[in-house]
Amino acid sequence: MSGLLDDFKSEFNKPNNTLVQLILINTVIFLTVILVLVVTRLSGQPAAYQWVLDQLMMPWSPMALIKKPWTVLTYAFTHADPFHILWNMIFLYWFGRLIEEYLGSRRLVGLYILGALGGGLCYFASYNLIPYFSTQVGGQALLGASGAALSVAVGAATLLPNYTFHLLFIGPVRIKYIVLFFVVLSFFNSVGSNAGGNLAHLGGALIGFSYIKLLQAGSDLGRPIYWLMDRWSGLFRAKPPVKVSQRQRSAQATASAYVSVGSSSTTPSMPDQDEVDAILDKIGRSGYESLTREEKQKLFRASQKG
Repeated sequence: MSGLLDDFKSEFNKPNNTLVQLILINTVIFLTVILVLVVTRLSGQPAAYQWVLDQLMMPWSPMALIKKPWTVLTYAFTHADPFHILWNMIFLYWFGRLIEEYLGSRRLVGLYILGALGGGLCYFASYNLIPYFSTQVGGQALLGASGAALSVAVGAATLLPNYTFHLLFIGPVRIKYIVLFFVVLSFFNSVGSNAGGNLAHLGGALIGFSYIKLLQAGSDLGRPIYWLMDRWSGLFRAKPPVKVSQRQRSAQATASAYVSVGSSSTTPSMPDQDEVDAILDKIGRSGYESLTREEKQKLFRASQKG
C-alpha cells in the first residue's frame, strides 16, 4: 500500500502534469465516496453515505445552495458511478491534452473550472427560471465532471477544429464533428431523465466556445482563476528570510531595469514569419503530432496577430 501511495505522490508532483493531476483528484474523490458507501452500508448507516454525498452535490434550490455554496465546484470533481467517472476522465484526457499542449496548464485548469461554474449556472438557472424544469424537480442534484469535461472538449474543437482522432471501427474523424455530436445529444436529452446533467453539459459547452473565441480576440476569461491559483500556491511556498547586502540591492536594481526594458524576457514574444513558416512546413511533412509544445504555443500566438 505504501508503494502505491508513493507512486501516486510521485505522479501527482511531476512538473507540467496538470491534466493527470485533475484526473487523479477526480479519482481520489471517487474512491473516497465508494469507501464511505461500503463502510456505511456494512455498519448499517446508509443515511451517513447520503449525507456525505449531499455535501458534495450541487442542489437546485436557492436556499439549499446558500447553505452549501462550495458545491458549485465540488460537484464537478465528484462521481458515484464507476462508468460515469471512467467516461468523463477519458473524455477529459483526449481533449485536455490538446488544450495543455497548445495553451498551457494554467489555461487547462481555467477552462475546467469555468466550465464547471458555467455548467452549474445553466443547471441552476434552468431549474429555477424555466417552468418545465420546475415541475420536474424531484430532489435531483448535480453530480459529475461532464460539464467541465465538455467545456474542455468544445474549447479544443474551437481551437483546433480540424484536428483528427482515429476512432476504433470508424477511422479518422475531425474533433469538431465528435464534439458537435455530444453537444447535440446533450440538447436532445435535456428534457430526459437526466435533464440536470445535460443542462450542465450545455452550459459547459457554451463556456468552452466563448473562452477560446475571447482568448483569440485577446481577452482571457481565466485571469481570476489564475490569480486564485497563484494565491493558493503561495500559501504553501516556503519564503526563507534572505539578507540583502548593498551590493545585492544594486545588482537587483540593475536586473529590474533590464527586465523593464527587455520585457520580452518575461512575456512570450510573438513569433516572426520565418518561425511560423518553419512550423507550418513541419506540419505539412509530419502532421500536428510532430510539433513540440513550444511550437504549438508559438503557432497559437501567431494566430492572434491582427
